[in-house]
Amino acid sequence: MKALSQKRRHPLAAIALLLMGLLVTGGLYAVATTVNQAKAATTSFTANDAEEGGKLFAANCATCHGTGASGSQAGPSLVGVGAAAVDFQVGTGRMPMQMNGPQAQKKPVQFNDEQTHQLSAYVASLGPGPSIPEEGLLDGKGDAAAGGELFRVNCAMCHNAAAAGGALTRGKFAPALADVSGKHIYEAMVTGPQNMPVFSDANVTPEGKRDIITFLKQIEASGSPGGADLGALGPVSEGLFVWIAGLGVIVAFTIWLTSRAS
Repeated sequence: MKALSQKRRHPLAAIALLLMGLLVTGGLYAVATTVNQAKAATTSFTANDAEEGGKLFAANCATCHGTGASGSQAGPSLVGVGAAAVDFQVGTGRMPMQMNGPQAQKKPVQFNDEQTHQLSAYVASLGPGPSIPEEGLLDGKGDAAAGGELFRVNCAMCHNAAAAGGALTRGKFAPALADVSGKHIYEAMVTGPQNMPVFSDANVTPEGKRDIITFLKQIEASGSPGGADLGALGPVSEGLFVWIAGLGVIVAFTIWLTSRAS
């Protein structure tokens, strides 16, 4: 009986039970998330949208992303990226890419709104992924104070505390967020384009994303009442400007004095 009791209390049994619990919990969460994304991704699209989007994709995108968007050496697979990723990349002109580089550059869009919608529908039909956000989350009527706190905690280290953008490594950069639509800001948060991490609803809730958009639109509307913002870098750039300007005045005054003495 003592030997049997020791076997039942073997530490490996507890570890195995814990691992099984984690696997079951993770599996159920993944299934629930996939189902919700699949429902959201197909809500606003029709079969005709996906069909027309497939034609556009074959003519304009398959060269890099492969037939059926399965990917190639020139571009990644788009299966499961969702409609939001396509709407962001195509809607901001980043795709199709103009040339290879550290990251896709924003440029004038090459597809109109209907074509972008159709391309989004086609990619959404290939697999579940983040959907295009609802208008109610983009109205800019959230809590700007809460949005500012979320932005400073999650975004300011790359985009600057004033959302003026900043340099990253190896020629990459975080773009300035002025003049960016609320829809594209939201889509960037849920899809993680370029070097940006993905902020799922578990990281930042939809209401939190709405608050961030409200904050960004508020600081964009306020402008720079104190004059030139000098890149919105704070006392560093301001002090450098004063130092250089002060040295310039001293040098000019010295030259003026020596010229009068001669």
